[in-house]
Amino acid sequence: MAEENEQQQGDEDLDSNWGEGVDGQQTGDGEAGASDADMADQWAAMIDDSQDADGAGEATDRVLNQDEIDNLLGFSADTPLGGETSGIRAIINSGLVSYERLPLLEIVFDRLVRLATTSLRNFTSDNVEVSLESISSVRFGDYLNSIPLPAVLAVFKAVEWDNYGLMTVDSNLIYSIIDVLLGGRRGNQSVRVEGRPYTTIEVNLVRRMLDVVLSDAEQAFAPLSPVKFAVDRLETNPRFAAISRPANAAILIELRIDMEDRGGTIEILLPYATIEPIRDLLLQMFMGEKFGRDPIWEGHLATEIYSAEIAVDAVLFDEEMSLGEVRNLSIGDTLVFETRPSDPVQLKCGDIGLTEGHMGRLGKNISVKVARGLRRPRTTLAAFENTVASNMEGS
Repeated sequence: MAEENEQQQGDEDLDSNWGEGVDGQQTGDGEAGASDADMADQWAAMIDDSQDADGAGEATDRVLNQDEIDNLLGFSADTPLGGETSGIRAIINSGLVSYERLPLLEIVFDRLVRLATTSLRNFTSDNVEVSLESISSVRFGDYLNSIPLPAVLAVFKAVEWDNYGLMTVDSNLIYSIIDVLLGGRRGNQSVRVEGRPYTTIEVNLVRRMLDVVLSDAEQAFAPLSPVKFAVDRLETNPRFAAISRPANAAILIELRIDMEDRGGTIEILLPYATIEPIRDLLLQMFMGEKFGRDPIWEGHLATEIYSAEIAVDAVLFDEEMSLGEVRNLSIGDTLVFETRPSDPVQLKCGDIGLTEGHMGRLGKNISVKVARGLRRPRTTLAAFENTVASNMEGS
């Protein structure tokens, strides 16, 4: 009986030990599950951080689109040739000489507009209006690439300047002037035939119009510098109208010609090398401005000088005396002139000796007969101006 009780007690102890083991295992599994959940949360947080970093990298390394690149470089299809530029293109074009530094050039082409209006009215027997659209500085290569085709390009030579210029007539003006000269009805749009070259008749009519415009250009430049513009050749391909290097600067003048509801544009291109002989004249603020000597002013000054009144002294004798001798002079003292009546008398203006003569009598007055001409100054006007200029540079 005692043995059975001991065996039963051992079984109960064994069962309790097994229960404690099972409870401990369950507790360990719970702690392990909690640590696994924490680790999963950490991995999720790391993944989120990496995604945020990738997003920030993508934002930093964003690729620019074409519009942003064009704005950065300053190249845009909406910007007209010769218009305001920005970006890198503005820095590149900063080397161009602006036409605004040649103030007289605008006056010359304003004169051309007035002359061309009258000449083209007589040429077409129609109501023609010519206006100056713009004056800008461009590069020759950029201008050739921007010419809309078809067009007629006239290469003309400035004979006195020994260089060339370029005139471009757009297709609208070509067909309009042909329509007017050949008796087309007013109010009808000119007919354009695409895909064919200009005929000989069309080219000859355009050349006659160009001769009229160039003749007016000669008259516009005449007050500034006489020049003869002669048409050298007509081209329809811009590559054959190259008169300068592509990178060379030029001045572009755009003229608008309207004949009621028809018309077009003529563009005149003058490279800076062409107008270099008259560059100093174009720098003037107004026509006729002179730097340095002005003959008109010199003429007025000479007239005033010749009419000025001056005092001329006839010096019979000149002697130096001390101040004490002069103070001791009294009434009745006699001054002896060491000269004879036949000796010459010096004629002076202030301290400057002019000439000499002989004393005589004319009626009741004592006179002096001039014996020789005036003494010419040793320093000429040119030498005097050079001396003044050198002194100013030295100071």
